Amino acid sequence: MIFGKAGFGGAVADFETAVAARDAKRSGKAFVRLQETFGQAKEAELLDAGPRLAAVLEHAPPGPRAVVAVLVGACVERGADAERCAPGVLAGLRTALEAAVAFAEAWEATGGGAFPAPDGGEPGDEAVERAGFEATVGWWTLRQWEMAAVAMLNHPAVRGRAGDRGALLHLLTTVERASGAEFTYLAHALRVLDDEPLVVLHRTSGTGYALRLSGIGDNFQLHTLLADALIGGGHVAGHAPSPQEVAVCRDTPGQVDTVGSFDLTAPDGGSIGNEGSPSGIPVVDGVRLLVLDEPSYRRSWPAGRFLPGMRGDVILERALEPEETRRWFAQVSPARELTA
Repeated sequence: MIFGKAGFGGAVADFETAVAARDAKRSGKAFVRLQETFGQAKEAELLDAGPRLAAVLEHAPPGPRAVVAVLVGACVERGADAERCAPGVLAGLRTALEAAVAFAEAWEATGGGAFPAPDGGEPGDEAVERAGFEATVGWWTLRQWEMAAVAMLNHPAVRGRAGDRGALLHLLTTVERASGAEFTYLAHALRVLDDEPLVVLHRTSGTGYALRLSGIGDNFQLHTLLADALIGGGHVAGHAPSPQEVAVCRDTPGQVDTVGSFDLTAPDGGSIGNEGSPSGIPVVDGVRLLVLDEPSYRRSWPAGRFLPGMRGDVILERALEPEETRRWFAQVSPARELTA
């Protein structure tokens, strides 16, 4: 039994003290208590614990560090201040990504072979021997850092202050290429755009619109919210999503079956997949430009948010004037003919 008060709040205090003292044995015991008592934590304890645990992440032992980051993420999901928690979590994510890159390089340099998949347990002896302890832990705990980081990035204020998202995404892409693994939630969260201007051209009607999007995790979500703004708003003809379909794409939990309203098309005539993200929409004259074509076949999917903790929105700012619309259409390739 270590010193301190009972419950989750006491475990947090004990973990802080043990980490500050660099006492591995005591921090290990406090770490176990953190996990054992989290489920019974009161709201006030969670609000207080998130920033405190985030502040000591950098100095926490490498093994427990990622799990503590997940606890921080869980505190944020229960209401703890994401802006105060995010710096420690995102710094830890960067360290883990850098270590995972080093692991991939060491693995290749020592003979390569099947890349080990982390199973949530302890790293295997071979991995540690070939890449070293810190690099191996970085790779082995990356799924946990993904969970913690996405919990932070769900918040627009965090995304606005996370100026190194491009660097984190570059590291993540390097790890994915080397390992063959995908960290799709983290990749999408790092690519999310906020307050982003978007020009949309509706080819059938020859009309254009200026919109602004925020917090959109993927193009399925964008598709539904565009259909609501333009078709539901009475600007163009087509299939309008129901209020329930729109709600789950904006901020309501759950999924609702929907039917596609458009083909999303790039200015050069290429297809833009619903599986992608708005960050992949091409930029023309400093603004992302998207063409909406009539659906070439019937598509259906569960409407909702790929990142369910993130609020998304598409705001229609104005319809473009005819001359302005013509100038944009002049930069767009003709519609591709469908072949049987």
